[in-house]
Amino acid sequence: MSCIRPASYADIFRIAEIFVTNYRMNFYPFFHNDEYYFDELNVLDTAAEYAEDPGILSSTFVYDSVVIKGFIRLDGTEIKKLFGEPQFQNAGIGAQLLDFAVTEKHADHLWALEYNKRGIAFYRRHGFELTGRKVIEDEWVPLLELALTGTVTE
Repeated sequence: MSCIRPASYADIFRIAEIFVTNYRMNFYPFFHNDEYYFDELNVLDTAAEYAEDPGILSSTFVYDSVVIKGFIRLDGTEIKKLFGEPQFQNAGIGAQLLDFAVTEKHADHLWALEYNKRGIAFYRRHGFELTGRKVIEDEWVPLLELALTGTVTE
């Protein structure tokens, strides 16, 4: 029996908690922006984004095994977010969410922070490859595109 299901309104605070925790742990070390990571980025505002935009919630799926241990958010075939609760990382939850997105939702590409070597290595282990495309988001955040092997077009 799969532990992956569509997210519901009741899940938004748990999703927000996982999101904020991961952003602080994984991205703060690169940007050291106290105002953003410890003021602007918070669970209440992140949960409100999910509550106010039905499109975000309807494109989010959670790994729920007694408690929500991770989530993935899609935009068509693009993976927008994939995060696991840090205490449950390396337990295969991210791999199961990624496999679900690829096999059930036909996800085939994503953008990863260039500095996130661990995340890029994770996606590469699961059949994604760097396409060579790079964008700068918000004028200073470098993102690299990864695509599922066999779907890369240059």
